[in-house]
Amino acid sequence: MAFRPIPLALGSILGACTEAASGAGAGTTAEATTTAASTSTSTSTSSTGTTAPSRDTEGAELTGATESAGPPGEVGKGEVRFVALGDAGEGNDTQVAVGQAIATVCGERGCDFALYLGDNIYDVGVTSPMDVQFDEKFEIPYAPLDFPFYVALGNHDYGLLGNDWARGSFQIEYSGYSDKWTLPSAFYSFQRENVHFVSLDTAQLFWDHETDAQRQFLLQDLAGLQDTWIIVFGHHPYISNGEHGNAGNYEGLGGIIGGAPLQDFFEEEICGRAHLYLCGHDHNRQWLLSQCGTEFLVSGGGAKLTEFVRRDDNPMHWGDDQTAGFLWVEIIDNTLTGVFYDRDANPQYERTLTL
Repeated sequence: MAFRPIPLALGSILGACTEAASGAGAGTTAEATTTAASTSTSTSTSSTGTTAPSRDTEGAELTGATESAGPPGEVGKGEVRFVALGDAGEGNDTQVAVGQAIATVCGERGCDFALYLGDNIYDVGVTSPMDVQFDEKFEIPYAPLDFPFYVALGNHDYGLLGNDWARGSFQIEYSGYSDKWTLPSAFYSFQRENVHFVSLDTAQLFWDHETDAQRQFLLQDLAGLQDTWIIVFGHHPYISNGEHGNAGNYEGLGGIIGGAPLQDFFEEEICGRAHLYLCGHDHNRQWLLSQCGTEFLVSGGGAKLTEFVRRDDNPMHWGDDQTAGFLWVEIIDNTLTGVFYDRDANPQYERTLTL
């Protein structure tokens, strides 16, 4: 896999993010051309608050829907399949079970790669690229999988307060030691067929740290894109019914601790530009009603769970806070299908979007 260097003008803008002692890594664009990097019972609720049936036994009903997605436009032909999960870096039995479920689904339906949505190594990240936690909390749980994981950084990856920037650099360095782990920079992009992916470092955005660098990278990266799906992923949500809640009102607080810088960034740079935004942070799974021209999904059930709080009472197509699991996505031409699976590889909710 080859990584395109940043254009010179952008490189000067991002220079402050590339210090060796910093985890801020400048944004890069990765040109993905291969599929290898570096060589239970659940209770689910619909947007109406009623119980939505889950497929826990053969022949049971699978809920779902089809609707048009924005922003409008035609996309080129192509086929892409991937899984998305976050908050998984525990090294516990649940993480292993989810990994095995992913192997089952990918064996049946196909997967090109995974999006890994942050909080990769609990509780405070790693202290070197050789940290044994990479084996315990990533390589071993996902041993059955032979495709790349495109990694985003979460708050727990940056230490106790989520702002020990040096710790992020160790996860970036680890890309050189792993056949799966793909993190060329703290924020970056890559293209697969007719889908353009952008990974944000929302932990930095939360603290309003080097925000202009990510803003300039994103603006330049998306400029001129045509005939392609745009999927942005990161750790923190814009909207969520989990305990953290909505950006700008995280934990019921305002200001920087409540995620006000993130709220501004989403509303100024993501809304209406991305077709989908995928994240974790809340340890459950949600497909929320489209907001501001973008679909928002939470897939943070990779290893542990937290219950819905519904502080911001966001309408959902579907949500589950009772079982771990992941999201599987298939994109064929101008049609996207997303399916939430539980830890036993049972499909629970399916939704199809068309442009």
